[in-house]
Amino acid sequence: MSMSRRNVLQSAGASALLAAVGQQAFAQSQLESVRLITGFAAGGTSDTTCRRVASKLAPEYARTAVVENKTGAGGQIAVQYVKAAAPDGMTVLQTPTSILTIYPHIYKKLPYDPAVDLTPVTLACVFDFGFAVGPAVPLTVKTIPEFLAWAKADPLRANFGSPAAGSTPHFIGALMAKGAGVEMKHAAYRGTQPAMLDLLGGNISAVSGPIGDITQHLPTGKVRILGTSGAKRSRFAPDVATFAEQGLPELTHSEWFAFFLPARATSDVVSRLGSAMRYALSQKDVIDGLGTFGLEAMTSTPGELSDLIRKDTAKWAPIVKRIGFTAEA
Repeated sequence: MSMSRRNVLQSAGASALLAAVGQQAFAQSQLESVRLITGFAAGGTSDTTCRRVASKLAPEYARTAVVENKTGAGGQIAVQYVKAAAPDGMTVLQTPTSILTIYPHIYKKLPYDPAVDLTPVTLACVFDFGFAVGPAVPLTVKTIPEFLAWAKADPLRANFGSPAAGSTPHFIGALMAKGAGVEMKHAAYRGTQPAMLDLLGGNISAVSGPIGDITQHLPTGKVRILGTSGAKRSRFAPDVATFAEQGLPELTHSEWFAFFLPARATSDVVSRLGSAMRYALSQKDVIDGLGTFGLEAMTSTPGELSDLIRKDTAKWAPIVKRIGFTAEA
């Protein structure tokens, strides 16, 4: 089939017009910049998730995408920061579940209300926790029951660190100790990586934290994972028995990271950011990159994320009551 010169010119003109309109619409919708806010230190799983996703948000969603670490108060500083930001899609919170679903049970006064001050966008990933020991613990200790027996026999060194007071890893360690009738001192850090550095240095005996924050230190030869928190063995540590396999089914917990906007974000802003996030989290290099840190990419709708928050908030209420932990706001 052939086309006349006139038809070719008309077609070219129409294409040029459509391209111009498309470019104009893109320019109008594209943001100048977007900041992904995490409440934990650089180098950890939360920070890594933000950086992997940020790498895919520019230039389609925004001209530039940066990650900012607003550490402190176990992640609360980051939530407060985003709560006070404009709901224009330029400031995005990434946070683990515990800050939204456990903290309401342990703080009498929180500087934010998860149900009021944030707008859910999408899940980012899910992951299991690991319980690891370092140079301060004898090499003969290879399982959770053996660690608990050692801790009971050596109370001065019976301690563990976690990324934050009131976090899921903190409660895993606390439940472990309570169930065994062992006193274990807890040290809260600003993220798992600072805790791991103290573990490697022999300053603390154990760390409870995201499995990916632990596995990256296995090549040092100074770290051993004694147990994992998933319903089945982690593909990132297949040779390590789960807590349930070691007689501690009550320690079966997984966690998620998710993205949020400030309250009052319009449906259009939420939809556009959600689409950009879901695209980023579907890319093979992002999926593989998260996998190196023990994270499994997973997305959701805003409604599904809201339902998950409600479900997990209800789940943790009796657990927190059993542990008896409270914190000063």
